[in-house]
Amino acid sequence: MISDLKKNTESRMKKSVSSLTETLQSIRAGRANTSLLDRVTVDYYGQQTPLNQVASLSAPEPRLLAIQPWDVNLIQDIEKAILKSDLGITPSNDGKIIRLVIPQLTEERRKDLAKTVGKNAEDAKVSVRNIRRDAMEEIKKAEKSKEISEDDKVSYEEDIQKLTDKYIKEIDEVQEAKEKELMEI
Repeated sequence: MISDLKKNTESRMKKSVSSLTETLQSIRAGRANTSLLDRVTVDYYGQQTPLNQVASLSAPEPRLLAIQPWDVNLIQDIEKAILKSDLGITPSNDGKIIRLVIPQLTEERRKDLAKTVGKNAEDAKVSVRNIRRDAMEEIKKAEKSKEISEDDKVSYEEDIQKLTDKYIKEIDEVQEAKEKELMEI
């Protein structure tokens, strides 16, 4: 029972970190990255379809994203989807390829994005701490119902705390890397 609890706790903590990583990838850092378009969906035959499933995405230059739809008739729909998204970039096309020029970030915008990164990282830490709290409550319940001894309880709580420290440290590293990327000019 306790080994399942530890596995479940670690799995949930990993999900918190991967969710943070995924969220931070969509934050524009002034550099072209096809992951910026991960959340853009296009109306394709009545279905909302991810952009990467209807076109090839590439970053031919550091400040340029190229979108080449497999069906040329989709160009207008893709442009509309990009304009509706929260990217804040205006697409341009030549009839075959859509180009997105990534503007240089201002110092003020970089600081705002760094604050957003910090907020997202703090949310992930709170999530990890909540997972720890849930696991600690389960351990206390097991001790109260005499499923485990008091010594085992202390040992399991230490294991859960070590997991928590490990994932909090990982979150800090992800945050630091993203902030460093944002502050590069």
